[in-house]
Amino acid sequence: MKDSENTCRRFRRNKVEVALHFVWSTHEHLPLLTEELERPVYRCIQAEAKALGCEVLAIGGMPDHVHLIVAFHTTVSIAMLMKQVKGVSSALASDLLNHASFFGWDDGYAVFSMSAKHCEVAIAYVKRQKEHHGENKTWALWEETGIEFTPSHPPTGRGRQ
Repeated sequence: MKDSENTCRRFRRNKVEVALHFVWSTHEHLPLLTEELERPVYRCIQAEAKALGCEVLAIGGMPDHVHLIVAFHTTVSIAMLMKQVKGVSSALASDLLNHASFFGWDDGYAVFSMSAKHCEVAIAYVKRQKEHHGENKTWALWEETGIEFTPSHPPTGRGRQ
């Protein structure tokens, strides 16, 4: 075996460290994520992310939106993670409400990549969502939940998921 083949064999494993911060809102930003629903919905989101190979670093939010920070796994796409997390958590919330009340997420979401240096700051921000909102000290960029558009102003290639 050649030396170059030996070298290549040593580097077959992937090393990927990607932290992503997701933000998405309830349907029409309505305060649907009540105190009764928050804990089971967050647990459901955590379980689904873990099932997809992602490590949940933080989860938090308000009655009208959720923040999720994950150490992202290479075997799942961003779109697949959001589809699964939002789908199962919406179904759970509807079941918990016995389908007597409406629950749903908006179609869009925002996602931000973070350096290791900024990850700790983002985790603290997400864990203290209620405090930040109560003091009106939110970070506008991290509160965006997707691209808003209307039929007269269609998306510009950065479509909603």
